[in-house]
Amino acid sequence: MNVTLKTRFSFCSHVPIYHAGAKAKWSHLLLLLCQHACFLSASGIAKKLVTCEGGSASLSCPSGFIHILGANYGRTDGKTCSAGRPSWQLSNVKCFQKASLHTMITRCNGRNSCSVSAVNSVFKDPCVGTYKYLKVSYECRPVKQHITCEGSKSHIACEKGVIFVHHANYGRRDLGKCPYKLATTTHCYSSQTARISSRCNGKKTCHVIASNSVFSDPCKNVRKYLEVTYSCKKA
Repeated sequence: MNVTLKTRFSFCSHVPIYHAGAKAKWSHLLLLLCQHACFLSASGIAKKLVTCEGGSASLSCPSGFIHILGANYGRTDGKTCSAGRPSWQLSNVKCFQKASLHTMITRCNGRNSCSVSAVNSVFKDPCVGTYKYLKVSYECRPVKQHITCEGSKSHIACEKGVIFVHHANYGRRDLGKCPYKLATTTHCYSSQTARISSRCNGKKTCHVIASNSVFSDPCKNVRKYLEVTYSCKKA
């Protein structure tokens, strides 16, 4: 079961459902979330989606790109996704999966649509025996997207203002982009947001070669591409 709600939203007053911790591998995500706090979407509306364990969360932005605000796979109350479940599966309301935000950002940020299964094999089981649900908040951003096929050079540019990178991935999340006979998976993730941000933010133009020598190879024998979503800020 999916439940989608729309609420007025301000970044400055929002606390993510579960945010990145202090460990080094999460630090760049926390930094980017703080940077993004300066931006409001054109609509100012956040979508909230709840998907019961075993279901599939479907996120969609027909006229924009997905930007994940918060996520948790677990249980924080006894009522959500409780129909037909015994009380012992609902009693733990302090069930959090720390990696939920990272998983959703990696799989969905910068895409028009995204489906993620609310299952232990995707998020790992944060509390064995508890019936869980995936709770996600996101918004649709009117940002630009640039795709660079493996082996080519990207040309990211702003005619007005300077570049601000929202998300970057080197891998493959879509079979339709840079189609190739070795495009055999859509689960090739290698977040490059921090790296592309440091190279391109604040510039009018930016060039990056989409290659394993630059980003290393996140999935062997798969034809990859560099995917960057960005906006143009006032200088």
